Amino acid sequence: MKRFKNILYVNEPTAEQKSSIARAVSLAVNNQADLTIINVIPTQVVTAGIGLPPGGPISNELRAAVESDQRKAMESMVQPFKEHLQIHLEVLVGKTYLEAIRAVLNNGYDLLIKPAENPTWTNRLFGSDDLHLLRKCPCPVWLMKPPEKSNYSSILAAVDFDLLAPLPAEHELNREILELAASLALSDFASLHIVHAWEALAEGMLMSRGGMLPEDVSNYVTKEQASHRTELYRLAEELPGWIGKDAYDHLSPGFHLPHGPAKKVIAPLAAELRADLVVMGTVARTGISGLIIGNTAEAILDQLTCSVLAIKPPGFKTPVKLDE
Repeated sequence: MKRFKNILYVNEPTAEQKSSIARAVSLAVNNQADLTIINVIPTQVVTAGIGLPPGGPISNELRAAVESDQRKAMESMVQPFKEHLQIHLEVLVGKTYLEAIRAVLNNGYDLLIKPAENPTWTNRLFGSDDLHLLRKCPCPVWLMKPPEKSNYSSILAAVDFDLLAPLPAEHELNREILELAASLALSDFASLHIVHAWEALAEGMLMSRGGMLPEDVSNYVTKEQASHRTELYRLAEELPGWIGKDAYDHLSPGFHLPHGPAKKVIAPLAAELRADLVVMGTVARTGISGLIIGNTAEAILDQLTCSVLAIKPPGFKTPVKLDE
């Protein structure tokens, strides 16, 4: 089963955090993992003087005072959890997503947890820092919807594959999605739903042009559906080998094959299944250095109202540099 060993929690002062910190602590304890919490102070807060442009000199005294205050606030925040785990605290200065990703690069964190920003100016759950982390963070990113549940009841794992040009990295990404989703479903005694959205190539054009008989179009679509179902069940056959047969039998996951673009059918299905967490990949094409989140994945994220665990494919390299 998937185990995390070095977890990074990113402080989000705009959200209720007690429940998400409790969740992070529980995960760290269950995985016997290290847990670090960082709080990132915007540079302008510690810039010396008033009215200086961004990037101006930083007052050492002001910075020390602000960092001290923030550390005291963090100590108070984690006090209820200290009996369960030793939590490392760090105060950084800069842009939240940049400093978080640099912390991942510097310290080898294998999971980043953060409460979703839930900005008030939009109906979207995720804010600017959240999207930057989803696009650019090299390790899995778990964005928790405040208030975070202590246990999930329903977990949805969204997998994808290209029948015409399958890629090894795509298969590896699906494997990690399923392993993580199954591991969490087992620990939470949650139901697991495995979902693949499919489309028949040029189906709309064939129906609108009228060049084929309706029954021929229907037969073609049915054949395409069968091909996608076969590939989904092939993944299902591999899953017991990845997580163990007993675990698979206990989970007895449900399989869903909604017809339509993923960006239109995944979020409504998640709502229908009352999913507390969606586990998904966030890059449309795999194995490309520095490639950011795909249009389909971002469109799905815009519509979700539950927590998300987002995973990059093998070979992904963040465009964020340590020396910038």
